[in-house]
Amino acid sequence: MATLLLDIVTTSSMLFIIAAGLMIILGVMKLINFAHGAFLTVGGYSAHVVTNAGFNAWLTIPAAAVVGFLLGIVVERVILRPLYDRPLDAILATWGLGIVIAQIITFIFGRGVQFAESPISGTTDLLSVGYSSWRLVLVVVALALGAALTALLYYTRFGLNARAVIMNENLARGLGIDSVRVRAVTFGLGAALACAAGALITPLLSIDPNMGLPWLVNSFMLVLVSGVAIPGLALASLLLGGAQVLVSTFVSPIIGGITIVVLAAVILRIRPGGLSRG
Repeated sequence: MATLLLDIVTTSSMLFIIAAGLMIILGVMKLINFAHGAFLTVGGYSAHVVTNAGFNAWLTIPAAAVVGFLLGIVVERVILRPLYDRPLDAILATWGLGIVIAQIITFIFGRGVQFAESPISGTTDLLSVGYSSWRLVLVVVALALGAALTALLYYTRFGLNARAVIMNENLARGLGIDSVRVRAVTFGLGAALACAAGALITPLLSIDPNMGLPWLVNSFMLVLVSGVAIPGLALASLLLGGAQVLVSTFVSPIIGGITIVVLAAVILRIRPGGLSRG
C-alpha cells in the first residue's frame, strides 16, 4: 500500500512537471504547442550529451533548460511570429516542427536507444519501504516548480504583463505593454520547462527520437482539464495520474495507458471549462 501511494504521488509530480510548459504557452499565447513532445526529447538528448561528456549529472537540468529557452526564442521569432494572425497555421507549424526536430535528432544520434546518468541513484527508505530516490526528488521539483510559476505570474512585472495580455491583448498594447516580447519570453519559458522536464525524466526512461510523443497527448489532456491554471494542473495531475497508476496496477498497464485520455474526456464533458473554471 505504501508503494502504491508513493507511485501515485511521484507519477502525479512527473505529469505536472511535464505538462507545465505546455500550460504556460497555451495560457498566455492561446497556442497549442504540438512540438511539446519534441522539446521533451531535446531535453532528454541534452541530458545524454552532458553526462556522456563527463559533466556532473546535476548539470543536465539547467543545460536542458538553457537549450530549450534558446530554441524556443528562435522558433517563436522565425516560425510562429509571422503566423499569429493565422492561429490554425501556427498550430500546424508546431506539429510540423515536432516532426522536423525528431528527424534532425535521428540524423545526429541515430534511432538507437540512449541513456543519461542519474544525479541520484539507489533507494530511500520512506513509509517503511525502499523507494526510488530520483522519483522522490521529482516530488520536490514539482512543488518547487508550482511555487516558482505562481510567484512568476503573480508577483513579477512579467507576470503582470502576461496576465494583461491574457485578459485583453489590445488593451494591454494600449497601456504600453510589449505583447510581442511577452509572447517570445513565454514561448521560450515553455520550451525551457519542456526540455528541463525531458532531462528530469531521463533517469527513469531510455532516450530515443520519439521519447516525447507518448507524453504529448496526456499533457494536452491534463492542461485542458486543469482549466489552464496552476492549481488546476496540480489537481488534474493528482486525480488523473493517480487513476492511471491504480488502473495499471489492478487492471492492466495497457488500459492504464489510456486512462488519462478517457477520464479527461469524461471530465470535460461534465465540466467543459475544466477543474478550475467549472
